[in-house]
Amino acid sequence: MSTILSALPGLSGEEWQVVALSLKVSTVAIVLDLPLAFALAWLLARGRFPGKVLLDAIVHLPLVLPPVVTGWMLLLGFGSQGPFGKILNDLFGLTLIFRWTGAALAAAIMALPLMVRAIRLSLDGVDRRLENAARTLGAGAWGTFATITLPLALPGVMAAIVLGFARSIGEFGATITFASNIPGETQTLPLAIYTALQIPGSESQVTRLALISVALSLAALVISEVLTRRSGQGKAGHAI
Repeated sequence: MSTILSALPGLSGEEWQVVALSLKVSTVAIVLDLPLAFALAWLLARGRFPGKVLLDAIVHLPLVLPPVVTGWMLLLGFGSQGPFGKILNDLFGLTLIFRWTGAALAAAIMALPLMVRAIRLSLDGVDRRLENAARTLGAGAWGTFATITLPLALPGVMAAIVLGFARSIGEFGATITFASNIPGETQTLPLAIYTALQIPGSESQVTRLALISVALSLAALVISEVLTRRSGQGKAGHAI
């Protein structure tokens, strides 16, 4: 306990840099994820098409794959010689490997299944009779979506954002495999904790960074649970 209390005072400049980078990576990851997660959740919740089960399995694959394997697959696809990485570099001059943008992509891939699941549960909880009533009263598909579906599903969408953010903050395996562990560039909180653990006498730094990670993750989970219950999903199930 005394070690924990002694670690609480102010962070060093390098530690603030780690925290700021982690927040930036997680925010960008969620911005990248949200449109795709909503589209996939809508397809899985409302769509009827061949291959739906396969799509569901692919979306949730990062949950069961070792994160190192996910990072290796990102290397194959988005590395300098990978098909997607080469296109991004040639057309936009964007390099992902060994850059913070690569860390954001890895975090986005790992957070996507949780976000899709939370939004899908939210969409499943929307009363279809209300949508049908809106259409009966003359609302079109987009009008029904904007006035009925989205407002009712919004707490679940917000829960997905918070849950995805928490997952992004804690991402380690895919990030270190794809983007490496470069201080000031790709070294997020988990990577900084891992690095500090290798250095004798750095217990205070490890404790400070770990406490920040726990605080951010716990706050995100509490907010996600509150939003999930508010959307009415607490009776039917949880996002995780």
